[in-house]
Amino acid sequence: MKRWRVLACGLCAALLVLGWVAPAWAFCGFYVSKADTTLFNKASQVAIARDGQRTVITMANDVSGDIKDFAVVVPVPMVLKQEQVHVGDPKVLKRLDAFSAPRLVEYFDANPCQPPMLYDRIMPTAPAAQESFGAAKARSSNALGVTVEAQFSVGEYDIVVLGAKESNGLETWLVQNGYKIPRGAAPLFRPYIRQNMKFFVAKVNLKEFNKAGFEFLRPIQMAYESPKFMLPIRLGMINAGTAQDLVVYILSPKGQAEVVNYRTVNVPSDANVPLFVKSEFGKVYPALFETAYNREGRNVVFREYAWNMGNCDPCSADPLTPEELRQAGVFWMDELSQPQPRPGGRFAPPWMSNTVFITRLHARYTRDKFPEDLVFQETANQQNFQGRYVLTHPYKGEMSCSAGKQYARSLPARFEKEAQTLANLTGWNISDIRKKMNLEQPIPVQWWKKLWNSLFDRYFA
Repeated sequence: MKRWRVLACGLCAALLVLGWVAPAWAFCGFYVSKADTTLFNKASQVAIARDGQRTVITMANDVSGDIKDFAVVVPVPMVLKQEQVHVGDPKVLKRLDAFSAPRLVEYFDANPCQPPMLYDRIMPTAPAAQESFGAAKARSSNALGVTVEAQFSVGEYDIVVLGAKESNGLETWLVQNGYKIPRGAAPLFRPYIRQNMKFFVAKVNLKEFNKAGFEFLRPIQMAYESPKFMLPIRLGMINAGTAQDLVVYILSPKGQAEVVNYRTVNVPSDANVPLFVKSEFGKVYPALFETAYNREGRNVVFREYAWNMGNCDPCSADPLTPEELRQAGVFWMDELSQPQPRPGGRFAPPWMSNTVFITRLHARYTRDKFPEDLVFQETANQQNFQGRYVLTHPYKGEMSCSAGKQYARSLPARFEKEAQTLANLTGWNISDIRKKMNLEQPIPVQWWKKLWNSLFDRYFA
């Protein structure tokens, strides 16, 4: 039997009061590598742009096996019309992923024999702005309690919006009408039916898909207004044998977003790690995330990034342009298309005025640890955060001064601390880490050698 998968990431929306997000200082450093969603198996991506009760959601559709077996079922708060549904550009989700991914940065120690140079820090600027941005009649099946509220096609998708009175009838209707859904879906439909939610159901129109020559399914976008701000994830557990990763990019004009019915915690960050991590970051971050996930009880949502989209420091990718932000659903960009006044009669260019704050949330969920859908709230917190891991290269030049000798003596302890930090973050064996770092266990120094060396340094250094 051919493999198939139902991606069921749905959403509704909650009240969001939004305002200006001021730029803030960050961490600096040289960007080396990033930990994007490609490092995780079975990872789904959803972008939510929200201002007030207006919401635009972008869902990446993941399907394995024959594409004709693909179906997506998404609970939505209302009947969506054809003009409220759009087929998006998959590059936008890739750009959001690249911009917000946890990152590896590196520094280089200065010559300890030379005094540090003072300099004024220059705030990074954003890139220059680019140029902006028939339904069938409803019919019902009385026997099953299912009503087809709307029916239309958008791009390569055939879509119906269903109302249902009871979950068994909805499951039966979907199966009878050729939708490949797993058995036992009825209990998961029930909570949404009790909330009078509708069901957005899409499957691939093979004729349109082949005619357009697409290689992969494009993301579905939906725009609507609702006081609810939530993301139904339980339908995605229908046929999930293992834990699933979900990365949500929330775009807001105000500040950070968080989950209210589960703890939202920052992923471990700002750790100094050994230099060999530069070639193994693709292994390090998944191990780090798994370790943090287990330590937190497997029932938290991790914040991996929170930043104003106008800048980044260090940048793992350029900030999205105004046009790319519109493609991601940021509908309030039009209000910022004109230059904004500044003190002294000057005007800021439009891209400096954008108030798009991105929060990247990463959940790994299972049925037993995530019994409820994700419910979000916005906050006025404009503090920047990023999952950031630091490589620091030691100075290798001539160090004949006393400060240089002291610096050289401090390096073994620093390297050992980096090894212990990596072991704690990843759960890896400390001995294996030391071997990769070429660290040898120090040979005990006899007490009289310490005495003579101390006297020598004191009088002859």
